Amino acid sequence: MAHGVTPHFHNQPGLAKVRVGAHEFMCIGALPPFDHPHIFIDMGSGHDAICPYCSTHYVFDGTLGDHADPQSCEVPGGVFP
Repeated sequence: MAHGVTPHFHNQPGLAKVRVGAHEFMCIGALPPFDHPHIFIDMGSGHDAICPYCSTHYVFDGTLGDHADPQSCEVPGGVFP
């Protein structure tokens, strides 16, 4: 059973790296309608992960909470309805 909301991030700006404050999150690639299948990424105990669809390099930064840097890479509202 889910205990919270899984944050969703995108890389619409096409950045080399996106810093995120969550080890578990969804990558959607770009903003709709140009998004890819929404894929769950789990960094485990690591500090980075690469999305197998869009090759975005996500780097963990614990100071961000469930947010991203840049903040513009967060999905508006955090999740899709």
